[in-house]
Formats: sequence, C-alpha cells, structure tokens
Amino acid sequence: MSRTEHSFLPRAALGRLLEALCALGYRCAGPQVRDGAIVYAELASVQDLPRGLTDVQAPGSYRLEEGGGERYFAWATGPQALKPFLFAPREVLWRADRGADGRISFRSETAPAARLAVIGVRACDLAALALQDRHFLEGRYVDPYYAARRVGLLLVAVNCSHPAATCFCASTGDGPHARSGYDIALTELDDGYLTHAGSDRGAAILATLALAPASAARVEAGQAQAQHSAAVQSRALPGRNLRDALFAALEHPRWEEVAGRCLSCANCTQVCPTCFCHAELELPDVGGHTTEHQREWDSCFTAGHAWLAGHAVRPDTRTRYRQWLTHKLGSWHEQYGRSGCVGCGRCIAWCPVGIDITEEAQALCTP
Repeated sequence: MSRTEHSFLPRAALGRLLEALCALGYRCAGPQVRDGAIVYAELASVQDLPRGLTDVQAPGSYRLEEGGGERYFAWATGPQALKPFLFAPREVLWRADRGADGRISFRSETAPAARLAVIGVRACDLAALALQDRHFLEGRYVDPYYAARRVGLLLVAVNCSHPAATCFCASTGDGPHARSGYDIALTELDDGYLTHAGSDRGAAILATLALAPASAARVEAGQAQAQHSAAVQSRALPGRNLRDALFAALEHPRWEEVAGRCLSCANCTQVCPTCFCHAELELPDVGGHTTEHQREWDSCFTAGHAWLAGHAVRPDTRTRYRQWLTHKLGSWHEQYGRSGCVGCGRCIAWCPVGIDITEEAQALCTP
C-alpha cells in the first residue's frame, strides 16, 4: 500500500502486525494494566492488551472500568508516555575506577541501540516526542544516550477514540488524531482498524500483511470518530501562546493561592511527557574503588533544583509553581517555538490535590 491509502486490519488479525514486528527483530511494548493503571510494558501477544477497559479521569483521580466493548484502545492515557523509553528515569553516564597503582581511569557508558516498537501511542505523546527530540537531538549538543535509543524506535500510533475528561489536546493542536511522527497509525473501529503508513518503514511493514483497502464507509466512520473525540473535550487553555500574559502576571495573587494547595510533590513533572529536568550525582562503592556518575529525573518543584551558589533562588512553592507554569506555557516559545504542553491532562489526573493547569492558566491570563 502507499503512504496515502487506508487499508483495513480485522480485529482478529491484530496479532499479525505484532508478529510482523517481532519477525523484523523489534521488541514490542504496548499498553497493559499494572497496579490499576494502563502503562506500557513488553508485549507477548495481543492478549496482554487492555481489552474492554476504559479510563475515568478527573482532577486528582484515575480509575479503570469496563465499558470499552471489544476494543483494546478505548482509553485516553495512563501515567506513562514515551519519555521513559528514551530519557531513562535513572542511568549511569560514566564510571571512575581506581586501579591497584592508585591511578583513576574513566569510562563512559553508552545506551545500547535496540529495536523497540511501541504500540498504542497517542497523538499528544507524538507531539511530546517531537519536543523531546528538539531538546535532546537538535542544537549544539546531542545527547548520545537519548540518540542511541531513538534510532531504533518504531511507533504504532492509535488515534484516540475515548478522550478523558482531563484531556485538552484539541486546544493545543496536538490531538486527538495523529498527524505526523508515526510509522503506522491505527484507527480502532468496532470490527477492526483503519491502517495508515506514516513512513516508508511503516509502509513496508503493512505491505507484508496484504491488507484489503478500507471501504469508504469505514474511512468516514474513522473521520467521524476523530471529530467526536475533539468535540467532547471540555477543557482548554486560554490560548496557544501565553508567554506575554503569564509574564505580565508574575505578581498575580493566584500564585499564592495555588501554592497553598500545591504539595511540591513533583507528580506533575514526573508524568509530564515533555519535562526534561534532571540531576546528576555520584554513587561510590563502599570499598572506594569505583564511582558511578548517574543521571536521574528531577523537578523544578524540588528545593535542590533551585539551589545556586549556596542560595535557593526559588525558596518556596509559590516561586516553584510559577517557574513551572511560566516556563511550560511561556518561555518554551522562545526555546522551541511552541508551548511545552501537549494537552494530555496527566498533570491534572495525577496531582494528589487535583490542581488543574487549564484552570490556573485561565485565572492568570484572563483579565
């Protein structure tokens, strides 16, 4: 099939796609239920997918329930995105070893390049990946650890048919229908999947499945589903470029009010698919012969992240929350040409006290 055509994959034949990816040497990961949430984990078969489940999300609330019929992808998002696959939560960058002669030698650690296919990627997470690529792969310095994992990544997107009440990707322009950044896109219907190739690699894989062209009725059903998924989203940011409005509101009383609710727990930054703050630390062994230099995820909500030259430049929750929101929705435009928010709503659902980024932005930016 060409990259402009839609073909149809019957539901019972979804396993053929998984088998084709495995035959090409890809390790496959996809959505599965773990500890009451949908997360990405290694797939052994399509039976591992969350069949018939949907997610119910609200500020500070996430749960799974029956209601997806026979569908595998009748849910919006889990706490994970693609970020952990590429920007590891914790990894060793280099090691220092003391030899018998007392000399210290250094050796770098490299992330092994491996083929990984992720099935079930949402449009908002493809937009987040594009931002992560901008940060880690473009510009003067390329992150070799991220780059090694990125080169072997194959993405099978599934267009969102059941957005959660916390979703607002339509307002940011990042969903619910995937437009780019994928190798293969699936639109799940009640009896199967519309398939579309987004790369030559994806087209070659679909060609091996010898699928029949999709009927006009099925294509129309997929388009109607995408329109409905956008129309039912009730949350929205007050604009796509809030830089000037936010920086004009640096002394707004709302910062103090939200700080009274915020726990500075950093949940929002940990589930955010675009946040990239990290810390580096040394882990010496007890014998004093080897030291590991590690990188791990950090957050602008932690006290240590704002420690500069013996002084906490953001000493309280008010200034830390203000830093996060003004950077995410404001100064990202200067760095990357767009907002750092893709409308996935994870920070709303996984905030223990239910702080809603769209509500805060409206309060700060609306006269």
